[in-house]
Amino acid sequence: QFNFVESGGGVVQPGGSLRLSCEVSGFSLDSYHIGWFRQAPGKDSEGVACISKTDGTAYYVDYVKGRFTISRDIAKNTVYLQMDNLKPEDTAHYYCAADSTVSGILAARADYWGKGTLVTVSS
Repeated sequence: QFNFVESGGGVVQPGGSLRLSCEVSGFSLDSYHIGWFRQAPGKDSEGVACISKTDGTAYYVDYVKGRFTISRDIAKNTVYLQMDNLKPEDTAHYYCAADSTVSGILAARADYWGKGTLVTVSS
């Protein structure tokens, strides 16, 4: 059974930073691609970032490139999302997700995901 425990969400001012964490169980980070997608209130889900199961290559969607950094610690079964220079439009529930393809996560169509953590960017 795939389990995800996300943490690190909260309220931050524009320009601020947050670090999300996701500890997984039931599978290993070198067996599935792992990443994040988000859903803002009243909007469709959209992909954020993904890290390859094979070699740890990171992939980002255009609207977070240069601001967000995804990383993983295989020994801890944990994936991280460092979010810098946050903008009000980054406000959303962020979901940790796993899939057999990178595109599945970046398209917010992953096979498995957690319950999410809320990020609010507001002054």
